[in-house]
Amino acid sequence: MPLAQRSQHMVICGDDGLARRLAVTLDAVCGEAVTVVLPSRREGHAPEIAALHRDPLSPVELLVAARPDEQTLRAAGVERAAALALTYRDDQVNVTAALLARTLNPTIRLVVRMYNRERGQHLERLLDRAVLALGRPGGTSLDMSTTVLSDADTAVPELVAAAAVGRGDTLQIEGQVFRGVVRPARTPPQSADLATLAVLSGAHQDDPASEDSPETPGEEGTQLLPDTVTSYHRQFTHGRLMLEEVTHHHAPEPPPRDRRGYGAWLRDRLAHLPWKVFLAREVLAVFGALATIVLVLAVATALAEPGPLWKSVYLPLLDIFTMGDPATDESPARRVLQLIAGFVGLAVLPLVVAATMNATEAFRKASVGHPPAEDLSDHIVLVGLGKIGTRVLAQLRTTAHQVVVVERDPHARGVSLARELGVPLLLEDAGAPGVLDRARIRQSRSLLVLTRDDGENLDIVMAARETNPRVRVVMRLYDDDFAATVSRTMRASYPDATTRSRSVSALAALPFSAAMMGRHVLGIMPVERGALLFTTVDVAGHPELEGRSIHQAFRQHEWRVLAVGSAVEPASPGSADTLGGLRLDRPGFDWRPSHGRILHAGDRVVVASTRRGLDFLMTGVQAHPTDPRT
Repeated sequence: MPLAQRSQHMVICGDDGLARRLAVTLDAVCGEAVTVVLPSRREGHAPEIAALHRDPLSPVELLVAARPDEQTLRAAGVERAAALALTYRDDQVNVTAALLARTLNPTIRLVVRMYNRERGQHLERLLDRAVLALGRPGGTSLDMSTTVLSDADTAVPELVAAAAVGRGDTLQIEGQVFRGVVRPARTPPQSADLATLAVLSGAHQDDPASEDSPETPGEEGTQLLPDTVTSYHRQFTHGRLMLEEVTHHHAPEPPPRDRRGYGAWLRDRLAHLPWKVFLAREVLAVFGALATIVLVLAVATALAEPGPLWKSVYLPLLDIFTMGDPATDESPARRVLQLIAGFVGLAVLPLVVAATMNATEAFRKASVGHPPAEDLSDHIVLVGLGKIGTRVLAQLRTTAHQVVVVERDPHARGVSLARELGVPLLLEDAGAPGVLDRARIRQSRSLLVLTRDDGENLDIVMAARETNPRVRVVMRLYDDDFAATVSRTMRASYPDATTRSRSVSALAALPFSAAMMGRHVLGIMPVERGALLFTTVDVAGHPELEGRSIHQAFRQHEWRVLAVGSAVEPASPGSADTLGGLRLDRPGFDWRPSHGRILHAGDRVVVASTRRGLDFLMTGVQAHPTDPRT
């Protein structure tokens, strides 16, 4: 079938690692028909995407075009497509293509990758309002949304969960982070567990959603969203996938104020200032040389011009610092000594100034920083306070874990946040000898390395592994292939420790996929050959939910209600506090509701469902279960 004649498929424009992983996720995990627009078949990840096109089981359609102009978008079938993802690294190209796509198809869901966050927020509002201007009365809806995502937005929840609790796919809802964690057979539920998502086939119980795990289920097969009886009886022979709460919905609290008064605080602050930087070897060497020169010139002056001792020292100092009057009326010996002192000053003073400035800068950095306590242990060491590191720090502070931050740039955007939160901070290069030791890496639980340089990240991790072979390591790498290679090598070298090296594309694929399926889809969690969708649903108008208790609303292998909140009436689409017609100030969800709670028309629920179950819940039409991924 020609591409332009296909309907309700999804289109991806791009040829990088994100486009490839997005195509794989939508096709293999979500069961969507996918068309990928490539600038070339040979550059970037295009050969790997082309290999998906040759898969006889679920081929991905390809279209080669230099730019996503109007002709290209029409050829890709955007006029009839359900969603379009623009993953080019050029914000301008993505914006232009998004505007064209909204004109061609006012109802299409747009997912745009942008690095400029503020520009992305303006673009979301502009394109959502464009639906009205293009003849869509009644405003925007969840299926006509524009979602702008950045690498930082998609990476933070995964990085926080990986550092705090280890492996497992994550999702972020209403400021909280959750993950899917496997509980082995005969393990009782933990306090953080919210619901049973699946009983596993036993093929790979350690991590059902790991990128390194096989996809072949066991003999009995995985059961998504089982009932309580099934979950209980099968737990003794198979692991259970549980939804675990990682962080809580509250702002990070600043450190408590010192109630002893300003005087006590000032004394403690002065006592902890790094005065020893002024006794560094370089500073002592320069000022020692200066003192020796002054002493020699003082002796020579005393021999040439007998007089008081203070004068013999005072005159050479004036000459070295070029502060004295010319000795034109003095003896020849005095004039010669003045010239010698002047030349010595020209040579020594730059060294004195440089040593003083270096010591002052070191003192300032160390004063801004706040080293960890000597008894600190079981903490997380975070290296890098750039865009992502700052957000990771803020999210980590919503957990019960202690954090130590290492950042070499005192002007990095996250330094002020670290100081405000009272987090131990070392303003040093993490790759320098002794810095990780001062961060107490030997006693730490996890190491998060989030600098911009892949090679530097790897160097820091290897140094940390030498010091603490068992520390859990999570590092952000930009190159997809490099991340996979590093992960395999580190796991082989340190089999008893957890190492996760994730590329940006790997972190972004699932959030982008969820956005392409609509704003009501909060996240996707792969489980062996299947997948679970986490969505928000307004109870009103859904007979399977309205008037039923949470227990009665459960449908085995189809959907399960996880949380309940209050639905807020849609505001006008053009108002500043809306996003796709939904108010942004809606209240939070109750994640531990009573099973007997009755769902009313004014409620909004978070539902975990299979794809088939979500289709039935939304449309009331039961799909034929032919696809094992549903």
